[in-house]
Amino acid sequence: MKTTLIGYIIILVGATSMVSCHDQLDLSPISPNSLTELKVYESQESAFLALVKLYQGLAVNGQLGGNESSPDIPGLESASANWSDFVLLSNYLNEISTDNAIIAWSNPGAQETNFMTWDAQDFFPRTMYYRLATVISYCNSFISKATSLADSEEVVFYINEARFIRAFCYYHLMDLFGNVPITTRISTDLPFQNTRKEVFGFVETELLQIKDLLKAPKTNDYGRADQATVWALLSKLYLNAEIYTGEKRYTDAITYSELVINSPYSLNTTDGNGNGSAYDELFLADNNKNGSQNEFLLTANYDGIYSAYWGGGTHMVHAYLGGTIDVTKYGVNGGWYGIRATKNLVHKFDYAATKFNANGEPVEWSDPRAMFYVNGQSLEITTPSNFAEGYMVAKFSNVDVKGKAGSDAAGNWVDMDMPLIRLGEIYLNYVEACLRGGGGNTGLAIQYINELRSRAGAPLAAASELTLDFILDERARELFEEGHRRTDLVRFGRFTGGDYLWPFKGGLAGGTSVESYRDIYPIPDILLLTNRNLKQNPKY
Repeated sequence: MKTTLIGYIIILVGATSMVSCHDQLDLSPISPNSLTELKVYESQESAFLALVKLYQGLAVNGQLGGNESSPDIPGLESASANWSDFVLLSNYLNEISTDNAIIAWSNPGAQETNFMTWDAQDFFPRTMYYRLATVISYCNSFISKATSLADSEEVVFYINEARFIRAFCYYHLMDLFGNVPITTRISTDLPFQNTRKEVFGFVETELLQIKDLLKAPKTNDYGRADQATVWALLSKLYLNAEIYTGEKRYTDAITYSELVINSPYSLNTTDGNGNGSAYDELFLADNNKNGSQNEFLLTANYDGIYSAYWGGGTHMVHAYLGGTIDVTKYGVNGGWYGIRATKNLVHKFDYAATKFNANGEPVEWSDPRAMFYVNGQSLEITTPSNFAEGYMVAKFSNVDVKGKAGSDAAGNWVDMDMPLIRLGEIYLNYVEACLRGGGGNTGLAIQYINELRSRAGAPLAAASELTLDFILDERARELFEEGHRRTDLVRFGRFTGGDYLWPFKGGLAGGTSVESYRDIYPIPDILLLTNRNLKQNPKY
């Protein structure tokens, strides 16, 4: 049986205590089980635990989980530390900021995210910058130190996985913040700022250099990167190249999308709970083994006991539940009354609406991807803080295909892994790149759309429907709340401006135009104060 990454995280958390900040790596052990820099690179086995820390850095906030007392990012208060992982931060910056979602909470930065009024002191952009930079720092240290074991073929794989994780983080820094420094080594020197185009070039070069140096597709542990994971990130990179560099790279996007599509990865079509759709099983507690794992190219892995943590996957399940819904059917002990769908997302499924309420609003659909709970919820949103306004999104769950709840008997923490890159997205990348003139095969394009719809049990599309507007809507239907929407809207020129509005865009109930500088987030002010080599993004 193939070992999963979460199993190694269990070993790492349960048997060792790896220090979080690299300026502390020279400390002497405080217990015989502590991993310090003196021990980490003594053997392949201990180096592997350090590699796991790099992956873990994308999933949780630090080494301990739960009520974290020593998060990776120093200076965060205990409550804030539980909101400092990549998955949760991406949910805010890439979904709640868009037409897909709105949040009821009043925690600092939440309503600013709803209204697109964030500034350089805002918690969520600032903490995402820190999170990505922290993981990059871990990667730089690992790459430098692990070379002492490079006579081991397995450790060479580890080093190239670390390079991939670093490239993944730089991709997101570039996407979210634009011009950021490129650092490839641990240093006390203040870095200089690179242009977005230069960061693109760095990410591209790194990925091209390592694309043949990782393990072959689906031969690595579940949750770890392989060659197809690199191809998939190249597909994403090239699809957005025109935004990042001004140069169209849609042919390259097709090339790497095809490599992924033709690899051993496959769409999950296993309908284990017998509801006529295999789509929902991508987001269940056993998605590491119910067939969904065959679609996942990169995941943030969770276990309700051993990676117990209030953010990450736990946030993704609890925060979308509340109202009159029976939360026990989702394997948790309560909803957090947080995030709902806007009417814009709901209306993306109008083509499949089969039943309407007295107000003429859709309440049932023939597309099972419309995973909305409508009882006690209104479609219209007039008060963002009122959870009853906006349909509930019932996409993420802590039960398995048989309806059994996850491993945490208390119902707090979840087992559901969060897909960061999955094959369904790459199918859509291929179709869009084809429509944008990158070549490809339009026959295959409609085939890929209908493979996605077929596995969900949704009505099939006709070839005549294939337009860019159609693919933007189809990306919303397939990928909503998975951390892609802001990037998609920016690529289509609809995140800012006034041509496309949604509830409370710009702070007004009906939406209003937002200036284009908000296509990227501000560089955190504290970084500008500590490093005079950095310049703020325009107009922030």
